[in-house]
Amino acid sequence: MRKRTRSARSSDKNLSIYGQHAAAEALQNAARPILGVTATRNAANRLADQLAARGISPTLVDPGELDRLLGRDAVHQGVAVSVGPLPQVHLADLLARGGTLIVLDQVTDPRNVGAIVRLAAAFAVRGLIVTRRNRPSETGVLAKAASGGLEHVPICEVPNLARTLEQMRDAGFVVIGLDSDGDTALDHLEHDPRTAVVLGAEGTGLRRLTRVHCDHIARIDLPGPIRSVNVATATALALQTLHAAAKTAAAARNNAGD
Repeated sequence: MRKRTRSARSSDKNLSIYGQHAAAEALQNAARPILGVTATRNAANRLADQLAARGISPTLVDPGELDRLLGRDAVHQGVAVSVGPLPQVHLADLLARGGTLIVLDQVTDPRNVGAIVRLAAAFAVRGLIVTRRNRPSETGVLAKAASGGLEHVPICEVPNLARTLEQMRDAGFVVIGLDSDGDTALDHLEHDPRTAVVLGAEGTGLRRLTRVHCDHIARIDLPGPIRSVNVATATALALQTLHAAAKTAAAARNNAGD
């Protein structure tokens, strides 16, 4: 019997998404189960349209109650949305879409992963691939850093990253591992509309088996004395480089057709 193409991520529990942007995006995502909303009156007023569209009456509280619920370090901006997990898109679905994919090789820091998800949404990345083990848990911290990006970027969990990279190559993707000591500058590689960018954890970088299954190990050339940046910054630089290459390739095709 064929597996369903979408299923809930069994490893994910219910989540509190807080902050205005993240809360608004969650409410606007019809695929996101909403279990309840706790908000100050001002925050509820700012989200009135989204709440009405989902038929939700929020529980009104003062800011101190949200501090107690979420912790004093949580920048909640007066709202917390209790949600269920999103369905997960399987690898075959992502490979069929083409475009750019991001692959995380045991990157687990929630703020970095949240920032990567936000960048992925901004650059229209088709999906994010993480390992089933040593994957980042979807927490309120990650969701806040993603600023709504979780609602736009499908996340695929895979059991074996090396095997997944081989499947991606078989599907026509060019797999590029990022490393500050890479042999080739990323902006020197030929643009390919089906590209996977692989990023390793800070400190350890890409694992040996991951490197072996990449088509290229590329670096991002920087003008200053520091060559290594954190993984979220590297993602931003890589996606901007790929975006610029895609625009250049599109312009060349248009000129060739004139």
